[in-house]
Amino acid sequence: MSTVTTPRGPVPPGHAGPHAAAAAITHHRRRPVEAVVKLLLRISAWLSVAITIGIVFSLLVPALSFFSEVPVWEFLTGTRWAPQFADASFGVLPLVTATAWTTFIALLVAVPFGLGAAIFLAEYATPGVRKVLKPVLELLAGIPTVVFGFFALTWVTPVILKGWFGLDIGTFSILSAGLVMGVMIIPTIASLSEDAMSAVPMALRQGSAALGANRMQTTIRVVFPAALSGIVAAIVLGISRAIGETMIVAIAAGAQAQMVTDPTMAGSTMTGFIARMALGDSRVGSLEYNTLFAVGLLLFIITLAVNAVSIRLVRKFRQEY
Repeated sequence: MSTVTTPRGPVPPGHAGPHAAAAAITHHRRRPVEAVVKLLLRISAWLSVAITIGIVFSLLVPALSFFSEVPVWEFLTGTRWAPQFADASFGVLPLVTATAWTTFIALLVAVPFGLGAAIFLAEYATPGVRKVLKPVLELLAGIPTVVFGFFALTWVTPVILKGWFGLDIGTFSILSAGLVMGVMIIPTIASLSEDAMSAVPMALRQGSAALGANRMQTTIRVVFPAALSGIVAAIVLGISRAIGETMIVAIAAGAQAQMVTDPTMAGSTMTGFIARMALGDSRVGSLEYNTLFAVGLLLFIITLAVNAVSIRLVRKFRQEY
């Protein structure tokens, strides 16, 4: 009887299980091309980590310079944001409230419509209908966000909000920006949720039908819970997109940094402020210039926290079949 050799060394005859034998076969049949591919994949993985570290470092250095002159507590709790005024003030809460409002309104639009589209495509649409509708839906994700911004400014605000609903609203508003941002996010939530629901084994649907459940009951009580981890991931990805969206809010929400207590108000979000301040009007290295990096660092931390919660929720609800 020959001795089986694994990557960890030779295994005595009679002690090598099927997994050890498979590992030994894989080890002996490894080709040079596979080693090169493995090396490239390893480099890609570490390169993405290095880029993330570089981004954090590029934000951190100017931000620390900013916080050496402005206390962190004043930055996080202040209600007046006026870094370019003579009596400058650096309370970031006006930007945070505007960002929170636009994200909340966007989710109110995107989650029900996105999940509704996903359920229809995964459970009710015929293959022919799905073949047409899904590419069209995903096409929305490819529209430049600047187009969505002008759509909000020239159609949603004057025609829908003022004309149809008769709202007393200005040219710029958080409501208009949030609604159009929700439309932009619908394809993301719908496509990812549909993929998660389509991955649920057909045997679960057949078992539910065998117990007497109709299609809607099967969808709500069997398919939806089974795909919950993917659906949660899709919604959290939508939240991340809403928080980080720039052009729609820069065009439609306005530039007035104020505490937003009503969605019909104009307001400046964190990304909208960064877009305006990055135009080159501020002297590099000045306190005014470093506000860009302080706000960017806060935005990075918020997005990181959202992603961390997403990973935890996905692991909690993940089911393996």
